[in-house]
Amino acid sequence: MPHYHKLGSIPPKRHTQFRRPDGELYKEELFSTEGFSNSYSLLYHHNPPTAILKVDKPIDLKPELAGEMEMLHRSFQNFNVQPADDYLESRVILLTNSDLQICMSRPRKSMTDYFYKNGDSDEVIFVHEGSGTCRTNYGELKFQYGDYLIVPRGVIYQMEFDTEDNKLMITESHSPVLYPRNYLSKGGQLLEHSPYCERDIKQPENLQTIIEEGEFLIKTKKEDKLYPYTYKYHPFCLIGWDGTHYPFIFSIHDFEPITGRIHMPPPIHQTFEGNNFVICSFVPRLFDYHPLSIPAPYWHSNIDSDEVMYYVDGQFMSKGHVEKGQMSLHPGGIPHGPTPGAAEKSIGKKETGELAVMIDTFKPLRVTKAALELEIKDYHLHWL
Repeated sequence: MPHYHKLGSIPPKRHTQFRRPDGELYKEELFSTEGFSNSYSLLYHHNPPTAILKVDKPIDLKPELAGEMEMLHRSFQNFNVQPADDYLESRVILLTNSDLQICMSRPRKSMTDYFYKNGDSDEVIFVHEGSGTCRTNYGELKFQYGDYLIVPRGVIYQMEFDTEDNKLMITESHSPVLYPRNYLSKGGQLLEHSPYCERDIKQPENLQTIIEEGEFLIKTKKEDKLYPYTYKYHPFCLIGWDGTHYPFIFSIHDFEPITGRIHMPPPIHQTFEGNNFVICSFVPRLFDYHPLSIPAPYWHSNIDSDEVMYYVDGQFMSKGHVEKGQMSLHPGGIPHGPTPGAAEKSIGKKETGELAVMIDTFKPLRVTKAALELEIKDYHLHWL
């Protein structure tokens, strides 16, 4: 949960009269998660956010599962996902379970004729290539290579891209995406041992109050369906807001690695958490400094979790050749680790320049048919 923030004009006391220059009340909206029992923000609209003109038929987005040989080491060339002009149509769901979906997206065009709202998932948009501005009802967030763009469920937004070459790895979480609990004080502040702090969080800025009447299409995703809603008023009509529920950016380049004399376990790379999963960042760092250390990780069995590793840049020290955008899936129940010769080769190395995103889930991930089209064949023979 990000720390308290506010933009624009708000009344001195919540749930009290706050009037427009013409004497009309601003429309106060409580925007909360988990009912009224978790983080929230208060939004002050010029026009009511409930003026619906029409609702069209929903579009089915449910992925088609492969349904074969789930417990198998796999690897996928995510950069081979075909680009598409439309931001939503460009999303290809590759892995899924009841807690999250992992997608790859290569959008070419900015969103100009509609807005988007994910009605039941927080989105973690990792920007592998490209840059631009995420315009939201909370303000603007400028994104670039290496950014985690966190968009909580219910936030209305548009993506504006600077170029047509954009590559995004998107995690849709059916639970709130939070800072790891072991990094937080009892009051919710990021502690001294945390690999990042509040200064590293980029908050929305440049709140624009757009007072327009017309027809504004907001495509809303809910339970694998996309509902086209047309509203009477522009959704970015906020005069102000405050609270702790809002979109933000954290750059993987601001993650400060934790190192030690001997090889440290994967939880030191943890960056975010959700229900039954974590997101970790592997970044350039010094290697272990015990005189007999082995910098490469030991072989390990994911008995209770599936591991997804998405390679961003640099050579991963525990692997042979990997390419940018390659993604591996190591399912729970069978061991994996460095490829032949990698452990011996790592001895004496002082540092690594690797950059990767890891997602560990505590429920098995299902592979989609779309993922099989990107699969590197016989990856499970990688360790012979």
